[in-house]
Amino acid sequence: MPASAARTVHRHLEVDGVRVFYRESVPDRADAPVLLLLHGFPSGSHQFRRLLDVLGSHYRLIAPDYPGFGHTEVPDTFTYSFDRLADVMEGFVQQLGLDRFVMYVFDFGAPVGFRLADRRPEWIAGLIVQNGNAYEDGLSDVARDALLLTPRTLGAEDTLRDLLTLAGTRHQYEAGVTDPASISPDGWTLDQHFLDLPGRKEAQLALFFDYRTNIESYGRWQAWLRRHTPPTLVVWGAQDPFFTSPGARAYLRDVPKAELHLLDTGHFALETHLPEIAPLIADFLDRTWK
Repeated sequence: MPASAARTVHRHLEVDGVRVFYRESVPDRADAPVLLLLHGFPSGSHQFRRLLDVLGSHYRLIAPDYPGFGHTEVPDTFTYSFDRLADVMEGFVQQLGLDRFVMYVFDFGAPVGFRLADRRPEWIAGLIVQNGNAYEDGLSDVARDALLLTPRTLGAEDTLRDLLTLAGTRHQYEAGVTDPASISPDGWTLDQHFLDLPGRKEAQLALFFDYRTNIESYGRWQAWLRRHTPPTLVVWGAQDPFFTSPGARAYLRDVPKAELHLLDTGHFALETHLPEIAPLIADFLDRTWK
């Protein structure tokens, strides 16, 4: 791992009328392994900024913001669904000219990433899963109750809007963390800034109401894992109150050779355990890319 922070560039790329913002590290060599970083809710590419600093000199790390997140700019006519997020990310990958990469999926990154993998299996050199659920085993009662709400459920919108407040955003960072003082407030503060932009809460509500399509797709994604058996590293905050540790262990059913690490932290494991996770990623990239 490098002794000093890597150089990172910040750009926009036009994909079907969407100006996708992304961060990309500039490694020391042109043939460096490529890692596509797919962020979660309610975050964006900024959640990977420290990881880019630590690993970006040795590897090409690429972290886009989805439509409705971060600095990405979306036309008013955009329809928010996980299929559409995957459409934009597929176009993003194509425009960058990537044809092989390791994919890091976290939270919402799992349904986006597994859609990409299902469509373009030849792209996937390996899979890093960090609190990214693809099994009903990993849904806590709290997560299940929230993610199966529909627009017709009485009080559903009010319940979900509570998650989009500063208190709700901060709770996602601190829940399950032994020492909340170890987490910088920058993450949830920046997340809330983006959530409070015009139209962003409505975008998140649409995605929440579409989340049931992910749960309905779990079986297909599990079949994909069994069929392709990609090299897999599972790194999981075991105290996550939303996506629980049985969801991490479940990957071993379909990818028995997957490497599993359960960490004593919450949902945003990189916030507290970057020194432990970064070397695991580096070692995995070195082994997988060869």
